[in-house]
Amino acid sequence: MAIEKKQVIRIMFSGAKQNKKAQEYIEKKLQKINQLSKSILEFEVEIDKNKKGEYRVELMAKTLRKLYRAEDVSESIEASTDIASDELSAQIVRDKDKIRDLKRRGARSIKKKIVIDDSARF
Repeated sequence: MAIEKKQVIRIMFSGAKQNKKAQEYIEKKLQKINQLSKSILEFEVEIDKNKKGEYRVELMAKTLRKLYRAEDVSESIEASTDIASDELSAQIVRDKDKIRDLKRRGARSIKKKIVIDDSARF
């Protein structure tokens, strides 16, 4: 029996009208980010419209140990979401690579310390 985790997606519109199309687009982007890391517990999206008519989209992904955050300002909600989601996914991939490299380095150092035969070389 598999336990399914409950994931929270919170989208806040301030200064901008709530748009169903934009909300579906953001959820689609967040699903792609969620495929990169299964440990994401909560997403927060904040959408603001400034006086120039530009949209600021801020994405935050919370895990147990880390908070990933990206934001962008552009002419449309979709463009800002694209750029911010690319930044967020780059942060997640960088963190995953860092953890993987540290595990490999640790395994390599343990392998070097194990002596099978004094005449053997590694």
